[in-house]
Amino acid sequence: MRIFKYVLLSLVFISVNAFGQDVEQPERKPGHTNNNKFKQLYDEFSTPNMFRTGSGAPGPAYYQQQADYKMDIEIDDENARLSGFETITYTNNSPDELKYLWVQLDQNMRARDSKTPLIQGSGFAPAQQASSFTSRYLTEGFDGGFKIQAVKDTNGKDLQKLINGTMMRIEMPKVLKPGEQFSFSIKWWYNINDHVNGRGRSGYEYFPKDDNRAYVIAQFYPRMAVYNDVEGWQNSQFYGRDEFALPFGDFEVNITVPADHILDATGRLMNRKEVFTKTMMTRYEKAKKSYNEPVVIVTQEEAEAAEKSRSTAKKTWKFVAENVRDYGFASSRKFIWDMMAVKIGNKDVMAVSLYPKEGNPLWEEWSTKAVASTLKSYSRMTFDYPYHKAISVHAKNQGMEYPMICWNYGRPREDGTYSDRTKYGMISVIIHEVGHNYFPMIVNSDERQWTWMDEGLNTFVQFVAEQDFGEWFPQALSPGHEKYPSRRGPAKNIVNYMGGDQDYIAPIMTKGLNTYQFGNNAYGKPGTALNILRETVMGRELFDYAFREYSQRWMFKHPTPEDFFRTMEDASAFDLDWFWRGWFYTTDYVDIGVKEVKKYYVSSEPNAYIKNMVAQRGMQLSDLPPMVYMVEEGSEEFSEAMRDRSLLDNVPSVKEYIMDNFNEEERKAIKNPKYFYNITFEKPGGLVMPIIVEYKYADGTSKKETYPAQIWRLNDKEASKAIASDKEIVAIIVDPDLETADVDTSNNSWPKEMKQSQFDTFKNNMKN
Repeated sequence: MRIFKYVLLSLVFISVNAFGQDVEQPERKPGHTNNNKFKQLYDEFSTPNMFRTGSGAPGPAYYQQQADYKMDIEIDDENARLSGFETITYTNNSPDELKYLWVQLDQNMRARDSKTPLIQGSGFAPAQQASSFTSRYLTEGFDGGFKIQAVKDTNGKDLQKLINGTMMRIEMPKVLKPGEQFSFSIKWWYNINDHVNGRGRSGYEYFPKDDNRAYVIAQFYPRMAVYNDVEGWQNSQFYGRDEFALPFGDFEVNITVPADHILDATGRLMNRKEVFTKTMMTRYEKAKKSYNEPVVIVTQEEAEAAEKSRSTAKKTWKFVAENVRDYGFASSRKFIWDMMAVKIGNKDVMAVSLYPKEGNPLWEEWSTKAVASTLKSYSRMTFDYPYHKAISVHAKNQGMEYPMICWNYGRPREDGTYSDRTKYGMISVIIHEVGHNYFPMIVNSDERQWTWMDEGLNTFVQFVAEQDFGEWFPQALSPGHEKYPSRRGPAKNIVNYMGGDQDYIAPIMTKGLNTYQFGNNAYGKPGTALNILRETVMGRELFDYAFREYSQRWMFKHPTPEDFFRTMEDASAFDLDWFWRGWFYTTDYVDIGVKEVKKYYVSSEPNAYIKNMVAQRGMQLSDLPPMVYMVEEGSEEFSEAMRDRSLLDNVPSVKEYIMDNFNEEERKAIKNPKYFYNITFEKPGGLVMPIIVEYKYADGTSKKETYPAQIWRLNDKEASKAIASDKEIVAIIVDPDLETADVDTSNNSWPKEMKQSQFDTFKNNMKN
């Protein structure tokens, strides 16, 4: 008999559902393609192949080219000029025959015939500094760019070349077949730019008080372009914004500078005993065993003494670097130098800082510690740092990265004092630029095409590393800061951008050169999106495992966005196509709120809805099994007597019907909710996201519930939840901790007129 009742009851509910659909037939509309927010990304993704698999891992036929360099470099400090001679050995590991090679000439962005100024719109500012006005309109401008003196093969024969802006095509005598190598040499020089007044990723800063320069040098040599399975040659022009795509290789670099200069660079210093004094060697050996405090290799007193001299002698520093994609170095007689060992995995890495006295006391206190902290955090999130050192160089207005070395801003006032903004800015930029060793120096994405793959991923891990730094060095936090005050990462910090003018916002999946609001688009939004993915959507355990898997799969390789997206899903069993589409391929924003809350009570008396259904079906009420009828508060069928009755007391027929199915022990445990709510959530924003809800109860307690993003899969506008509760709900707040970057919180609470402070007061009164 009970089985019959269960079957009949099920049929009735199916009938009710069908009846509800039959009442109003919607007007027929034209068909449409699949525009569901949860549609898979097959249309956007390339088809997996032997080079890149559907799992996001490198395929069995994956290849990458290699470019090895031997270079002799010299800086003419008197004239701020760099000259060089290099031999490049290029190995064709692709299955393709190559007729020519493309070499990047990034310094040509500063050449007098550069197209960079011509692609920028311009107008006269109402007021501008005299120096800027003079350089723009009253002079010929800086004579930059590579002066290519010779391009020859190993036999000394000139090779045919063509220079197109920042790219040089070199014709080989014969086709370079798969597995073959081709060696050639280039001789060049160029005028080093003033990176402070003329801007730029490298150059020198001039210090007029002591008539010295500090050099931070990169993009100083003709560099091989990338050739890969995705687009062949990556020979997109460099206009100054989106950065670089480079192959890996081994470097032997000899750098000649004035003998009184202090220098460090990418790679292992091979002639340390020749360029170090005995005192420096003693200090260096001590630094190799110091894990808590930096050891000064060149003191401020020694650097200040060197500033006053001008050596006419020269010194050559010799370096070897293996499996790096680029090269940079810094040189000056002004440099103070300190080092500290940091344990990464089973080996020691040297955290290093170079800075003039103008950086102190801030730099001697925090630079090297920030380097060491960054290596620990990033290694935990990705893979153990594989190189033997990481260098932070102080340079005004700079923030730029190269393998093992980077330049960073953050200068105290002349009297040595500094603001919190300066301190946190310096620590953050060091974390960010040292972090670039991982993305893209090792996980070697194409910055020219997908800026977010290095800047966005790095910004995300930077946030994690900043929070670690605040925990590990609480003495660095200013009063009032319990945590490190990260500028990017927390969801609330991206709200103004996400809700901004759509005419000036571009999807993340846009070439960096062509994006509006470059900082927000390439750094802030992808970094925040990944933080939300980790903290709110996936959870740390799933996210961190998948993120490490991606990092380790693609270290020392060339990943694409699809490789990242696919790996994150492959390693987590989390379908994220909806997330990638919304956050990366569109400019949609998050706006989720509470549209309506209806309160219901139960009754054993048939309501109008069921009576109408039974009549239309030609049935009798007696045909129905015992049923629970829902009555909305405030409706004609509602009575005040329903308020204080429990479910089982209010519906005697149901009580008998239900209780007959349980033994005595089970009857004691059965829930007996008094309150029933139908809550409708709305989504004016385009992005689908989980609905994070905090329910606040009349007894002063509260509960958080997260409904997965898939709740929107069948209705992109609204989602309803039926809640049975033994406590009265007095308030509902969506996204109470501001985790989703919701651009409009005015619809996030119910009742709308109830402020958080009012509820807190109410809750405290209830407790008292």
